[in-house]
Amino acid sequence: MLKIRLFCAAGMSTSFLVTKMKKAAEVKGIEVDIEALPESSLEKSLDEVDVALLGPQIGFALPKVKKVCDAKGVPVEVIPMVDYGMMNGEKVLALALKLAGK
Repeated sequence: MLKIRLFCAAGMSTSFLVTKMKKAAEVKGIEVDIEALPESSLEKSLDEVDVALLGPQIGFALPKVKKVCDAKGVPVEVIPMVDYGMMNGEKVLALALKLAGK
């Protein structure tokens, strides 16, 4: 099972995207554990995580977050603004799969 965490300012708007990603994974027959969390919980939320994604609204934090994720061996990337804005769960799932090497 692929464990994906999405981090944003408060974890609220990103939860809509999580729902879309779960539906896309279900259609593809991929087992996932996806959760949206506030960026403030990132450091203590990376255990056994395969991929971390940042909402575009906190994309500025990527350099700092990358250091934390690199130390734990977790790939991290900012969700493209267009995919986030369109709530394109399929494309964001594809990004996560690519980062996880799947």
